[in-house]
This record gives sequence, C-alpha cells and structure tokens, in this order.
Amino acid sequence: MASASWLKFIDVDESRAALVRSALHDAGVVFDEASHDPGAVVAFLVVTRVTDGLLGFLRDQGDPPGQGKGARPMIVIAAPGVELASDAHWQLLHAGAADVLSWNDESGDEGTAAMLKARAERIDEVDRLCQSDLVRKNLIGQSPRFLACLRLVIETAAFSNAPILLTGETGTGKELIARLVHTLDRRHDKRDLVTLDCTTVTPELSGSEFFGHEKGAFTGAAGTREGAFALAHEGTLFLDEVGELPLRLQAELLRVVQEQSFKKVGSNNWQESRFRLVCATHRDLRRDESEGRFRKDFYFRIAHSICRLPSLDERRADILPLATHFLRTFRPDCEPRFDDAVAEVLVRRAYPGNVRELRQLVGRIAHRHVGKGPITVGALPIEERLAPGSRPDGWCDDRFIAAIDRALSFGAPLKEIGRAAEDAAVRLAVDAADGNLQIAARQLGVSDRALQLRKAQRSAQTDA
Repeated sequence: MASASWLKFIDVDESRAALVRSALHDAGVVFDEASHDPGAVVAFLVVTRVTDGLLGFLRDQGDPPGQGKGARPMIVIAAPGVELASDAHWQLLHAGAADVLSWNDESGDEGTAAMLKARAERIDEVDRLCQSDLVRKNLIGQSPRFLACLRLVIETAAFSNAPILLTGETGTGKELIARLVHTLDRRHDKRDLVTLDCTTVTPELSGSEFFGHEKGAFTGAAGTREGAFALAHEGTLFLDEVGELPLRLQAELLRVVQEQSFKKVGSNNWQESRFRLVCATHRDLRRDESEGRFRKDFYFRIAHSICRLPSLDERRADILPLATHFLRTFRPDCEPRFDDAVAEVLVRRAYPGNVRELRQLVGRIAHRHVGKGPITVGALPIEERLAPGSRPDGWCDDRFIAAIDRALSFGAPLKEIGRAAEDAAVRLAVDAADGNLQIAARQLGVSDRALQLRKAQRSAQTDA
C-alpha cells in the first residue's frame, strides 16, 4: 500500500468531489485532504479548468503550505464529465505536472481510481529509494530538475534492465549516477560494475580492450586476456564518454550490445556476456549522428532510456546544499555553515565545470579556513571575492532570448511574459539561497519586506 497521497480539488463541485473520493477509497487509495501529511509522495489535483493560479502552483512544484521544498510528483485529473483542451495538457506538463488525464468511472477494474492507485504505488516506491540513505548521502540535491532526473534514473534502474544513456556537461556527476544504476539493479545474481573510459581506448588495442584476446593473437599477446565484455558478465558495463568511439569500433560493438555474444581476438568461439549497459557522454549524439560522426544503429541500441543530467546552472538551488556536503567532507571538524556573504558568492558564481568545479572551490576555501566556526569571507581565495556593487555580465544570452522567443511562439503577450519572468526570478533566487530571503532579496535588488509581501501575495492567490 502506498503512503497517503495528497488530494486537492480546485473549482470542483461537491457531487463530483464525492464521486472521486468514493472511487479512490474503494480502490484502496489512501489519501489526505486536510493535514498535508509530509509522508505523501504524490499529489492528485482534480480540476475543472486550467488557470494561471493552477499553472503557478505547479511551477512552484506543488508544495503544500508549510511543507518546504520537495518537488512532489503531481498528477492533474480532469474532474468527472470535464474534458480539457489538448493544449491544456501541454501547458500543465510544461508547468511541472507529472501526468494529465481525464476521470473515467466507466471502465471497470482499469478505471481511473485503479490507475491512480498503481501510479501512486510506483511513485511511492521510487520516492522511498530517492529519499534513502544510499541516494541522499551520495547524490545531493532537491531542485526540481535534479529530482526529476534522479527519479527517472531510479525507476529505470530498479524496474527494468534497459540500457541507459546519461548525457550532460562535464562534471555533472554521470559516473556517480552510473554507480547508482548498478547498485539499484535488482538482479539477485548481479556481479561487478566494469568501467571503461572510451577516451583512453586506442584503435590498435580496441579489440583487446573490449573483447579480450587469446595468447598469440597478435605481436605482444604473451597470454590470454579478458576484455570488458567478459568482465561485465552478469554485471554492469559502464562506457564513459561513449561519443568518443570511432565509427569503425561502433560497428564492431553492434552485435555484442544487441546479442550479448562476442569472440575474443584470435578465437573462433562465441562467448556469452549478459550485462546491463550504461553509457555516458558530454556530446550531443543526435547531432553527431545527423552529421555522420555517430552511427544511428548504435545510438538506438544504447539509448533505450535517456537521462540528461542538469548543469549546476540549471540546479542553482542545490549549490549551497552541495557546498555544505563538500565542506563536511573536507573539514569534518568544522561547523558546516557559510556566512551570508560567502553564500552569496557561491550562489552568484558561474560554474563551467559544474559540480566538480564547486567541489574544488569548496576544497580551496576549506583549506584556507582556520578554526571550527562558520566559513567567513577571509577564507575566500582572492580571485573569488566580489567587488563592491559587482554583478555578473552576459546573463542575457542566447538561452534567455530563446526562452522569450518560445513564449512569443505560444502567443504569450508582453505582460504575461514579464510576470512569468519575475515569478521565475523570485523562485530561483529563493531556491538558490536555500530559502534565505535576505540573500535572495539582495540578489534580486529588492528589500526583504518587498520579497516577503510578494511571496505572501502569491500564496494567497494559489489558495484562492
């Protein structure tokens, strides 16, 4: 049985609400409408129409008042007898809904209530894994994009044996995610994780690296060697930077990836290798494939499930939690806290090297810090210190322009675009400051009071 689901009705009359409550109860769904139980891992929103308030609620990740951040999965359900326009489905998904469906109480055991129960149970199990010590102590972050990526990885790893392709910029933690996939794999006879860095594979020795070789197979082959495929039998094979493989080698790997059988160099015997495949790359393989630098048939064999790890710039709310985690690692004797001025530097700074670069910066700060108290500005390396009144340049880049262009293509008027930009700026600043309104207000260039009033007004609009 899943943990209690959070049930909320928006503009739904009591007769329809009663029908939904009754059907959910009969299907065995445990739900809560009043206390906002923090154990609830999925929210069901039953609606009759799509409003700005509903979209804003979803963009804020649907946290009930007083529950803090959480990015709880939210399923939007059109109330009985209500049909949402097709465009409304995409609006809701874009705003953050996990799924959108219409209530159908005439389809027996496969009805809406039964579907919701099954989905709640799956989401519940994925969330339990997401909140487990195994994950939380190794993969730090609660930002919506990171949690969405993490849930996808966890669900694929625990409930399938599908090949996974991890994409994203350098330093985003792809190897950590690969290790998580191997750990969560539920094969009872699972063996080792074997990692092969494709950037180190030379064309001359590639066959031996992957397939192994027999004694005397080539000059210098003084003995038999097991390759990566043999070593990964009954385990997991992680091909890091798979986008660096030359086309010829991609062709050679097609059969073993699909059929899981191969021959050693110098052997006539087929050998079986049952392995789970996880690949990672910082490259855009679809673009490489369209330009002839990556084989289409190989791409579709390795990309059954694709997860793009967000850059640190896309998950700035995780900067301070990550920095605190790294500080504990470097200085377990130190109070894991940054003064507001130091926190502001960490939040405002750009990180081209992503999480890896943040870790290096915190290491430099930790090594300069003296004593057991909180980290103060004196521990910052000189080149990291902000000049009075400084602000970063280049923020209005191509990505910002592309976002405005996308809004215009959807027919959004100027006033709506401006309001959405302001809402996003407030949300991102507060998240990046880990809820500290003073830091967020300074970053936004407004007073603490103005920010408090704005958030209170937004909460009142959502409740209404």
